[in-house]
Amino acid sequence: MKKFVVDLNGKKVDFPHYFEKCVGSCHAATALREDWRVQIKKVKDAIGFKYVRFHGLLNDDMSVCSKHNGFFVYSFFNIDSIFDYLLSIDMKPFVELSFMPEVLASGTKTVFHYKGNITPPKKYEEWGDLIEALAKHLIERYGIEEVEKWYFEVWNEPNLKDFWSGTKDEYFQLYKTTANAIKRVNNNLKVGGPVTACNAWIADLIDFCNAENVPLDFISTHHYPTDEALGHGLNMEEALAKSPRGITKSMCEKARKEAGSYPLFYTEWNSSPSCRDSYHDDPFAAAFVVKSVFDNAGLVDIYSFWTFSDIFEELPFPSTPFHGGFGLLNIHGIPKPTFRAFELLHRAGDKLITVNQEKNSLVELSAVIDDKKLMLFIYNHNMPLNPIDDEEVRIEIKGLDGWKFAYAERIDENHANPKKEWIEMGSPEYLNQDMIKKLIDKSKLEKEYVEISNEEDKKVIKLFQPKHGVTAITIEF
Repeated sequence: MKKFVVDLNGKKVDFPHYFEKCVGSCHAATALREDWRVQIKKVKDAIGFKYVRFHGLLNDDMSVCSKHNGFFVYSFFNIDSIFDYLLSIDMKPFVELSFMPEVLASGTKTVFHYKGNITPPKKYEEWGDLIEALAKHLIERYGIEEVEKWYFEVWNEPNLKDFWSGTKDEYFQLYKTTANAIKRVNNNLKVGGPVTACNAWIADLIDFCNAENVPLDFISTHHYPTDEALGHGLNMEEALAKSPRGITKSMCEKARKEAGSYPLFYTEWNSSPSCRDSYHDDPFAAAFVVKSVFDNAGLVDIYSFWTFSDIFEELPFPSTPFHGGFGLLNIHGIPKPTFRAFELLHRAGDKLITVNQEKNSLVELSAVIDDKKLMLFIYNHNMPLNPIDDEEVRIEIKGLDGWKFAYAERIDENHANPKKEWIEMGSPEYLNQDMIKKLIDKSKLEKEYVEISNEEDKKVIKLFQPKHGVTAITIEF
């Protein structure tokens, strides 16, 4: 039996909801789809995300930059359509400036199904002109009071040849050109990078900006438990099995130290870098999310989960409802276990209570409190193919004098797990509306009565915690 002691009069630290400030999406053109817009509003309403980030804002499929009669022609119409919609639902864009419009590109190398050009510009000044024109347009349309609240991020994962065919020095030149162009428009606009995979180039970019007097307002980077780039065609289960449990915390600690006083943003993270990883659809991923959020609290300023939806086109668009996509929602908008994990975390208060618990246990407890409720998150997590068992849990609570209600909500093999129901349906590739409704019902969190017993100077809760699962106990005052 695993024992936890929670003292409501004990030490408390701030618990900012850094994990719901931003969420990721596929490339920008998908934000022109009606179903994308329905789904982003669904996650915003349920979880409270404030920003959304996507690749490919400047892709040719967005029709931003072309050349006619020897002159460059800019069109920001599609960008406006997306940003107008986000603002209408009280969200903001986290502006990743990628990829290279073909008429500006030095080469033809592309990435993904939607063919984002990953080559440096032929002439950096032409790229700078585009960025400056875009920044001016955004301020003219939305006002500086609005746009200065946004973030401008230069490219995506330039340390990977899949995303940047140039060198590190060429990326730094791109960053310099971009940052200077943005600041020429208005010095209050925020720009940052290096937007790397695997927490790379942080110190290098800071050193470069200091040496060259280049503006830098924040550090952004990405991480996954395994550093296998993208993960397409790899045995992701075996790669994850070799990754230490809790590795994202050590990554964050290192990045936090390297970033120094700069705000640190992780603008991509998930349980793996593959958009065809079956674990993304399982309760395993929910336990990973909860552990990662509590592990990295206080280290990161923005923690943007990749992604909110399986409407995603880095590989050919899928039709299978549960295909291992990154999303919190599947292609039909059915909430996965990760969605429910974020939904629970969104409800949590703003103070973390220190918990007395066994070190290195696979079962952990985090306690979050506000003036209305105490929430206890119990999560039983290990990496794939590593030992893990169901566990009996005993929670002792000191300083709990009275309460109105106490209930538990579970995410595990038998709770909030629509994929299991889909498999029992026969794993149909195409769903009708009755199937979708049934799967949404199976995804929902259900409240269970929690018995709280008195033992001397403490209250006691006993429960069974399944492996690769999360239980959230809410005690309302």
